[in-house]
Amino acid sequence: MPDTLRNKSVLITGGSRGIGRAIALRLALETPSQIGIGYCHDDAAANRTVADVEALGIPCSAFRADVGKEDSLHELFNVAARRLGKLDVFISNAARGAFQPLSTMNIRTWQKMIDLNARAFLLGSQLAAKSMPNGGRIVGISSLGSRFCLPGYGGLGAAKAMIESMARYLAVELAPSNINVNVVCGGFVDTPSTRLLRNFDALAGEIAARTPAGRVATPNDLAGVIAFLCSPESDWIRGQTIIVDGGYSLSL
Repeated sequence: MPDTLRNKSVLITGGSRGIGRAIALRLALETPSQIGIGYCHDDAAANRTVADVEALGIPCSAFRADVGKEDSLHELFNVAARRLGKLDVFISNAARGAFQPLSTMNIRTWQKMIDLNARAFLLGSQLAAKSMPNGGRIVGISSLGSRFCLPGYGGLGAAKAMIESMARYLAVELAPSNINVNVVCGGFVDTPSTRLLRNFDALAGEIAARTPAGRVATPNDLAGVIAFLCSPESDWIRGQTIIVDGGYSLSL
């Protein structure tokens, strides 16, 4: 799929590290006109990603924003519009969550997770669609906790399930504007964040042993599928959630 993004601009939230960084680097191989990455805290990580994308010959800009705050998300798109112009691809990747039982979660924590995940996808998609006069692609990121019960994952799992459901509706509603919407649902991914888990090695080993592909996912595994969903070859895939887990969920 060489040059599938030629003359197109890309915006990725949560684009400085982990999966978001991998997406930025992978999409850069499709020679877009420019890439914008949103990030929240880590200036150094954002600057590294910008430098690495530009080393591939693609202009790149970093925009600081908290997607959990409506005003900040609006400002992200305003700044991106001034820097990138029209938008062709929007990847709603930024996410945060609290890991605790849903049965004891307080409403404030619940609302924060909805804001950082489901509302960020909805509002981001609305703003992106307004910036896509020639049509485009919107891709959300989900996880297996949206459909399977994982310990302490109830709040985030519910928010991810909302993203999957909204993508189906948005795919229908935005189709007349030539905007295609899909979701990539990942399993356990080896990222800087998951490596902070105290039992990372044991957990990764257990998951790899139960995965037909024989290993845990890397950010590049998801980025490759997202690149496909941003290409013309995926035109007939709309409103779908693509599970990218090496077959792990087949035996759940």
